Amino acid sequence: MLVSVALALEYESTCLLAEHRLVAKASEQEVQNMIDALIGVSEPIAVHYQWRPQLTDAGDEMVLEAAVNGQADAIVTFNRNDYRTSPSRFGIEVLNPAEALKRIRK
Repeated sequence: MLVSVALALEYESTCLLAEHRLVAKASEQEVQNMIDALIGVSEPIAVHYQWRPQLTDAGDEMVLEAAVNGQADAIVTFNRNDYRTSPSRFGIEVLNPAEALKRIRK
């Protein structure tokens, strides 16, 4: 799993939104602990090149940039439609979580 500083900050701000914490029935501290744990097991990526614009959703650009700069094999997301063919230009597949789990289990 790869993460850039921008991506880590985006995850944090999104996950800490009150509406998300309410649905998850999680306190702010519990969410912060989860984010810290995810970042702790992720490989930090320095973004040397920005490839914008590539995608229809500007919010997904930092995911693609981390993947490209980190030479990822795949982007795993429920949001496949926003990525379309752009990652394939960089040799990166777009998988949904079920597909990724099947590959891991092989």
